[in-house]
Amino acid sequence: MTTTRAFQAPPGLTPGARVAVIAPASAFDRASFESGLACIGARYEVHYQPGIFERHRYLAGSDERRLAELAGALLDPTIRGVFCARGGYGATRLLPRLAALGPHAPKPLVGFSDITALHLWLQSRGTISVHGPVLTQLGLLPAETRERLFHLLESRAPAPPLEASDTFVPGVAEGPLLGGTLSVVTRLLGTPYLPSLEGAILLLEDVGERPYRLDRMWTHLELAGVLRQVRGIALGSFTNCEERDADYRAADVLRGLARAAGLPCAAGFPIGHGAANEPVPLGARVRLDAGARSLEFLEAAVA
Repeated sequence: MTTTRAFQAPPGLTPGARVAVIAPASAFDRASFESGLACIGARYEVHYQPGIFERHRYLAGSDERRLAELAGALLDPTIRGVFCARGGYGATRLLPRLAALGPHAPKPLVGFSDITALHLWLQSRGTISVHGPVLTQLGLLPAETRERLFHLLESRAPAPPLEASDTFVPGVAEGPLLGGTLSVVTRLLGTPYLPSLEGAILLLEDVGERPYRLDRMWTHLELAGVLRQVRGIALGSFTNCEERDADYRAADVLRGLARAAGLPCAAGFPIGHGAANEPVPLGARVRLDAGARSLEFLEAAVA
């Protein structure tokens, strides 16, 4: 893991800014893509490559196509921000070749789910990015969520705080917010693409993982020493994670694991694969008050 450092906020966007849409992971539904495209197209000048609609098995085209698209968006000085079309799977396949990418001006990258791999790679390079809706989700979310996203991308003021639904372990902790989808975070343990998590507030959420799998991945974090490094844990939504006909819920398993870890932990923040997915800046400093079920943002996502 790399040495802990402050994270650089990329320059903010302005209405009318030139932005890119990329598909670095799975292929996507065209109708939901067009809906999300309309949301950002009403505010920014949007560009994407014709190959974005390609399909190769479960991927949005070949590794070479997706890598070229991502690298082009990051290296093009006229592109001010990057939006991801969908998560799914595939971003981790690009990381070894992204490591050789030359220096580029930092710019906001927006996405979640499998895009967690790109967020962690950016944080390993010292840059803040935005854990937020992909285009195929954006059109389904309330207008307030889109306004929060535009605020994150354009304002030098920190984002408004978020409220969780439950306290698993009371306590207060501050540090950079790092993490994302639990199953992707654990896949990067032991690789050079994971930033230092020392002193971080760890954000975790996931979808479609049965409780024993959540337990297994959490235990992996514990065995790897992550829970001895972080200062607190903010849990987002864990959607479709229930065991059929079980007399326990995924939240019961996560609560027990959190109490055993003993770190300040609040659960049910509106972040992730659920009906709400509020954008948050990864790498920015936050204050987690688990007893008050609040996550306060101390730094802006952009400069």
